Amino acid sequence: MDKRNMVSRLQAFRPAKRRLVQLYAALLHNAYLRGFIEGKIYEGKAKALCVPGLNCYSCPGATGACPLGALQNALAAAGHRAGWYVLGMILLFGVMLGRTVCGWLCPMGLIQDLLHKLPVPKIRKGKATRALSWVKYVILAVFVIALPLYYALARGLPLPAFCKYICPAGTLEGAAGHLANPANASMFEMLGRVFTSKWVILVAILLACVFCYRSFCRFLCPLGAIYGLFNRFSLVGVQTDPDRCNGCGACLRVCEMDIRRVGDRECIQCGKCAEACSRGAISLKAGKITLKGPETGGEKKPARSRKILFRSAALALLCLVLVWFNFLDPSVRQHENLPAESAAVVGYEPGQRLADFSLPCYDGSEFRLADTRGKVVFINRWATWCTPCVVELPYFEELYKAHPEDVAMIVIHPEMTVEDPEAFLADLSLTMPCATDGAGDPVKEIVGGTATLPQTIVLNRRGEVVYNSVSSVSSEKLEALYREAAE
Repeated sequence: MDKRNMVSRLQAFRPAKRRLVQLYAALLHNAYLRGFIEGKIYEGKAKALCVPGLNCYSCPGATGACPLGALQNALAAAGHRAGWYVLGMILLFGVMLGRTVCGWLCPMGLIQDLLHKLPVPKIRKGKATRALSWVKYVILAVFVIALPLYYALARGLPLPAFCKYICPAGTLEGAAGHLANPANASMFEMLGRVFTSKWVILVAILLACVFCYRSFCRFLCPLGAIYGLFNRFSLVGVQTDPDRCNGCGACLRVCEMDIRRVGDRECIQCGKCAEACSRGAISLKAGKITLKGPETGGEKKPARSRKILFRSAALALLCLVLVWFNFLDPSVRQHENLPAESAAVVGYEPGQRLADFSLPCYDGSEFRLADTRGKVVFINRWATWCTPCVVELPYFEELYKAHPEDVAMIVIHPEMTVEDPEAFLADLSLTMPCATDGAGDPVKEIVGGTATLPQTIVLNRRGEVVYNSVSSVSSEKLEALYREAAE
């Protein structure tokens, strides 16, 4: 085989530029690699920022919040605060990128593209798939907007309905990502019918993506529906030169999405149409800068030195991000520097003595664990966005009022959030101590907690753990735990 044939064959296996960008973006979305090893999620300050693509907040490697999940949580808290920050981030991504996010940056888009590579018969687009493309707007209206707003305003409960009942990214990246790690074996106790139904939905979506190009992206994804509304005026997107276009339709035939014209709401700006256009009428542009099209071909290709400089800068940025999130971030370093004595002398397993801690409460008092000796202690970790957490809060209040002289109790909201739990609790008129964990969530570390909520810890009169579980509790369960710890 001569050298020219060998080079051409090697080039055939080289990933396309878009695929490389997708891989790069997926790694940036999930740069906390040690999360996959330790079975824990990243909980630093960056987690309050939204990433552009659909990437589950609970994925072990996720370094930011999913915009869709953040939007639902903002709507779920509509009775307590306005989610202007989340709306602003989504508007910014939409105006800047539109559905370029779907075609180039979204991890779920990459997974769908890879699945469609499997060599099986494919379902071609047509009137049926074009009609199904409207379903994602129904899901957006019902599961992302209407249900969270209804539960927040009418029932006072947070319900991120799309995340809870449908989202395949949450099941694949979040649930499966954690359950695959032996360190999270106890989480299997929390699984129920909702998880089973979501797993069935995930399998169905993944199988559909094998036979039908980007089935989730085209028919179900509410984030794609939102970004599609910005396609006509987003800064980055495909543009057609009407002076060069002869209306041959090659662009529509090569596109696997359900577009009616180049750049409409279904276009993911992948650039295939620019490659198929024989007249060079289509370009992928960022403002006046041509990213892909006739202007970037022929003699106007970027110089080799410029390519090397760009790739080196991109690689350096990726390395910097990986090093920061896995080693240099203050939240990571704080967890690494926890005193060894707290793990060796005390513990959070049943029969062990819980380490002492103190927290300032919302009412101005201070909760000191050392001052609770002789009482049965209940510690509950909860969050405003966690429906089971909010449902069970009245049960703790009920127990606290039933045994005012014999029970010490505190409910603790995590610090790693932009939520305002004090405002959320104002409408509930609770008398039990309520607090937000300190910087870096030290109490979470003391009780062996995770980002999965709710978590309940019960101590006997000697300060020893009798119960520590990440699961929901009922009023009857709490009373039974009280009797057990009081013996």
